[in-house]
Amino acid sequence: MSEACDQNCNSCGVECSDRKEDTDKHDFTERLHDMSSIKKVIGVVSGKGGVGKSMVTSMLAVTMNRLGYHSAILDADITGPSIPKSFGIKTKATGTEFGIFPVKSKTGIDIMSVNLMLENDTDPVVWRGPIIAGTVKQFWSEVIWANVDYLFIDMPPGTGDVPLTVFQSIAVDGIVIVTSPQELVSMVVTKAIKMAEMMNIPIIGIIENMSYFKCPDNDKSYPIFGESHVEEIASEHQLEVLAKLPINPQISASCDKGLIELYTTTDFDKVGQILQNMIQS
Repeated sequence: MSEACDQNCNSCGVECSDRKEDTDKHDFTERLHDMSSIKKVIGVVSGKGGVGKSMVTSMLAVTMNRLGYHSAILDADITGPSIPKSFGIKTKATGTEFGIFPVKSKTGIDIMSVNLMLENDTDPVVWRGPIIAGTVKQFWSEVIWANVDYLFIDMPPGTGDVPLTVFQSIAVDGIVIVTSPQELVSMVVTKAIKMAEMMNIPIIGIIENMSYFKCPDNDKSYPIFGESHVEEIASEHQLEVLAKLPINPQISASCDKGLIELYTTTDFDKVGQILQNMIQS
């Protein structure tokens, strides 16, 4: 194959169908660091921002850590990293000639994020898509993930460069899709589901965040963001609803204070059991 395609079928002697077959044969897989060991890789995705994807990622890691497994988080949200703050991590990642070492949280969860490499946490990452995607691949191939049972990848929202890079270059065992009750989000999350299906990535299930608010005064539940449609979406795609999380100011406060590991809830018990079964089977 010679020159770039000009979409007019006159820039080269290769038929478009042959070009596509050649592209389909190309292996984009990125090799894991030789000193790394990861049993299961779980992607956490959302169709749009603002649905609490990073919180869910954090709690999944915390849940499996409490069950006795070694959890880790690869923060692939390069331009909006929030994982280190949720865990109260202020130290920076270090490295040697062998590779980069993730930072351990208070309870031993390994974390790698671009914020752990910036001089100041508030420094913006003003990079174009290919550089951002390349950084995510480096977090996979150049970071030493030692004896990790579950690596959770916190991906940026949408179906752009980074999710595509992760799905193509990293051996993802399954994804958890995070949504919220708004009608608009229900439409957008379907795009994320269809992308995963197109890339042949197994979908573990859907978690709906901000599903309702339980009033402490009367113990009644109120659908602040509208009635839930998550069961309809799940049924349409033969998926499981893993959890319907309430609006809880306590978890927001825990994230803001860097104390996510101290927050306790039974909301993630079901997905924790499913993930546990994946590693035991």
